[in-house]
Amino acid sequence: MVEWAIALHGGAGDIPIDLPDERRIPRETALRHCLDLGVSALKSGKPPLDVAELVVRELENHPDFNAGKGSVLTTQGTVEMEASIMDGNTKRCGAVSGLTTVVNPVSLTRLVMEKTPHIYLAFDAAEAFARAHGVETVDSSHFITPENIARLKQAKEFNRVQLDYTVPTPKVPDICGDSQIGTVGCVAVDGAGNLASATSTGGYVNKMVGRIGDTPVIGAGTYANHLCAISATGKGEEIIRGTVARDVAALMEYKGLSLTKAAAYVVNQSVPRGSCGLVAVSANGEVTMPFNTTGMFRACATEDGYSEIAIWPNN
Repeated sequence: MVEWAIALHGGAGDIPIDLPDERRIPRETALRHCLDLGVSALKSGKPPLDVAELVVRELENHPDFNAGKGSVLTTQGTVEMEASIMDGNTKRCGAVSGLTTVVNPVSLTRLVMEKTPHIYLAFDAAEAFARAHGVETVDSSHFITPENIARLKQAKEFNRVQLDYTVPTPKVPDICGDSQIGTVGCVAVDGAGNLASATSTGGYVNKMVGRIGDTPVIGAGTYANHLCAISATGKGEEIIRGTVARDVAALMEYKGLSLTKAAAYVVNQSVPRGSCGLVAVSANGEVTMPFNTTGMFRACATEDGYSEIAIWPNN
């Protein structure tokens, strides 16, 4: 029997070691809650695809992460959310971009996967598809929080886009203790070796309207097959160039590497330093959560009783 396992993340980046408690503790608490939710679902026999969607939905509903409710703002002060989901055994997948009113983008990706012959819907067409299928939507103002308005103002003042957890500098004061919040993702495997992955994000602070990152790109930010499931986070353009998620699976499939060795190679050799982190599980219950950034909000648990909630290395 394969043992179940689950891993999730809340974004990687230059997370300051002195991140204030009021910024750190709510995220750690949210990760613990979402990990417990996922573990309970796996123990109750829910398929990994359901578990990944359930956990990412919960992370999307938390305003301290850069997805759903906490999504950061474009140059025009709007939200454009994106997400994807993938089932390992069948390689069925769904992805969305450019969402402005959908409460839980990850659940819309599931509908794209199951209710259309396509993989990817975006912008107005994705919004129309959501309404046609009764997906919960709200006015876009629901997503525009005071914190993210302040982050956008800061980014505009210094004429830059901001990645998750951009470290403060003397020239770029950080009004919130960290300049951006994090992309979210979850991977899971059950006792039968079934695998799934899901990822969701709001993108970069001050990104161009219409910009699409790695999160909805199958093989870049999200991937699952019969060997493993991966959810990545970091600099989307670098993750796309490195086909990060697929490369982990390819190294396992074609080189025979373990999940841990494959993921470590991709994170440390395939993308620039400071640009990427990922969480992954294998069909035999192995878990790994490497990153080449200062830190990554992450959590995992396995059937043998191991669990971890961490931000920086070796903590």
